[in-house]
Amino acid sequence: MTARMRAGESSGHVRYTYRLRLSSAARSALEAEWDRCRWIWNEAVAKSQRVHRHNRATGQSVTCGPAQLDRMLTEARARIPWLREGASVPQQQLLRDFAKSRAKALQDIKARLPMRQRAGMPKYKKKHEALPTLNYTRRGFRLKEGRLHLAGGIVVRVVWSRELPTAPSSVRVYRDAVGHWWASFVLAAATEPLPQTGAVIGIDWGVRETATTTSDAHDLPHPRHGRTAAHKLARYQRMMARRRPAKGQAASKGYREAKRQTAKAHQKLARQRRETGRKWA
Repeated sequence: MTARMRAGESSGHVRYTYRLRLSSAARSALEAEWDRCRWIWNEAVAKSQRVHRHNRATGQSVTCGPAQLDRMLTEARARIPWLREGASVPQQQLLRDFAKSRAKALQDIKARLPMRQRAGMPKYKKKHEALPTLNYTRRGFRLKEGRLHLAGGIVVRVVWSRELPTAPSSVRVYRDAVGHWWASFVLAAATEPLPQTGAVIGIDWGVRETATTTSDAHDLPHPRHGRTAAHKLARYQRMMARRRPAKGQAASKGYREAKRQTAKAHQKLARQRRETGRKWA
């Protein structure tokens, strides 16, 4: 018998995501911060590969865990002034993510999972392909007068589409494939059970119709957003196929624009489906 959640009881975490409006100075600062983080990630990938080759050649069991990565970051910041110009918080969080990703890949290999089910080892992040993502813990950001202040003196304006119910524990600042910047705050989720009404309804999940209920007022017809967007998506994907660069060559401006338009169409489709799901909920 499952225990019921009490009102206000914590039930995990939830994310609140908001659009950011950036000045040219803030955008340049965030991109510079990401360049430093990307360099650190690639250094961690190179170190992981060196450790793997060393262990295979010597039969030793040299590790590349969080302690070794933290030592690498400390030495790199002491040696390179460019790294010290950036905040240490997003760099440390990036190495935490790297260590988790590498540990998951090694765990899947040890468990002998099929290749299609394994999490791959962390790979190099290329400049024009990897999207900027910066993670800040509680000590790396603060909210003041409606603005988000990040470690390193970066101040950005948040479009507050709704209020934060509680103080956030961390924030992720990232740029999507279309070029928009977002801030995703992590908050503790609290369960607020609805009052009991005694009403009963039957739901039959289907394929042609999303759901059919015993009440005609609550049937959920399929919105067919994907079919509506299919023509435009196919057009942009054909543009990408025609302009795709040969292996080893840099992508052209036309290819990058077709890729951006494809991402924009996908984003619109996801937004429509999310809006429909929220209305049904």
